Amino acid sequence: MAKLDDLPVEVLEQILLLLDPVDVAQFSQTCSQYHALIYNDPEDQRLWRELYLQQPFDDLRQCYTPLGRPLQNIDWKAHLQRIIRARSILTNVSACRPEERCTILRTLVDMVSNVPPVRHTEVIDISMNHVWATAMLRGSTLLEHDEWELSAEERQLRARLHTYFGLTARDFQHQHRTASRAFVYAMRNYKYDNDFGPFMLDGSGRVNWIHLRAIHHVMSMHIVPTTEETENAEFNLFPMSMPWTQSIIPSDMELDQEQDWAGVTGRWQCSFCFVDHRELLIYNNFNSSDTEPLHTEIFDDPDFVEVFRSIYVELRVLGTEEDPDHPGRPRINFGGSLDGHAIFVGYVKVTPDDQIRWHFTSGEQGNAIWSSEGVQIGNVRSKYGVLGSWTTVLHDRHDPVGPFWLWKVGEVAGDDLPV
Repeated sequence: MAKLDDLPVEVLEQILLLLDPVDVAQFSQTCSQYHALIYNDPEDQRLWRELYLQQPFDDLRQCYTPLGRPLQNIDWKAHLQRIIRARSILTNVSACRPEERCTILRTLVDMVSNVPPVRHTEVIDISMNHVWATAMLRGSTLLEHDEWELSAEERQLRARLHTYFGLTARDFQHQHRTASRAFVYAMRNYKYDNDFGPFMLDGSGRVNWIHLRAIHHVMSMHIVPTTEETENAEFNLFPMSMPWTQSIIPSDMELDQEQDWAGVTGRWQCSFCFVDHRELLIYNNFNSSDTEPLHTEIFDDPDFVEVFRSIYVELRVLGTEEDPDHPGRPRINFGGSLDGHAIFVGYVKVTPDDQIRWHFTSGEQGNAIWSSEGVQIGNVRSKYGVLGSWTTVLHDRHDPVGPFWLWKVGEVAGDDLPV
């Protein structure tokens, strides 16, 4: 009778490709010969590439970074090992070692961020990474596991992953909605140090994902009604959830040569929320201190009202300025109009942590009144759009603040847009 050792290497590799990667790793431990077959040639990634491609993931050769560039120097083995470990933790969060929590979260963020772009908007071309990650996250407690004392980096990574994912069942609970409102409407979270937007308060210009997740929660609850069906849904599919984070880059577009690389030109819906100004001031103790406790019971009052409104604006590129820190992704200066009247002026640029930042002012009759700071969620040109915060251009201590969501609803030819 023929033994396993007698099989040609090619046949043995074909058998390995039928196994789960965990089983392949266990098989490699049975003898030094099999360990050498699987691990001893780091330059030959063929077996690991084929093993990776047998999994329900996107082909890494077709994946693009969040800024719209193909992945480079792909290490198939490292990618697969990290994802399989993350899979183990998603199914058993208690097995996660404290020293690997950041790695697990980074792996998942990388996985949902580095995906193939949508090439044809009329064709449904969903990322397999998104399908897998969504299915795994909705069955896991990783996003809301509260038995760990999280580091600052872990909190940021988890908030980013949560913002990409969308709404969880716990997001529909009143106390968690109150917590998000409490963060979004806390005036102490808006200072010159973070440009009065969802950025870190250290002046670095890096994105604060905890702030963005709170904004996402507040805005989403006006899009997805709280019903028995939505509260019990395994996953609520809506324009601020995972599938909308994919880039839309037409097959004939070379993004590095495109002036409007961020997809600014077009028709956009701008939705925003605000609360009664006096209630806002009372909640914030009239913004007299950054340390006094805030009166969150205002949000629990049956008479509390949070207004949600939307307007539609036409945006067009006015010009670009080279960004030496991000070649091929220049700062885009744009203008916008509502009913033919110019009301928006702003720019799009890449942040120090490689996120896409939107800044714009808006007003009436040529006068800037409101100032807004936001971040493109997901990959460049994603249909998810921009989440951020607004306040006044004066930034006075008692000025109102609130969240907004800007998302593209249609393409408009540049020549058809009002100046």
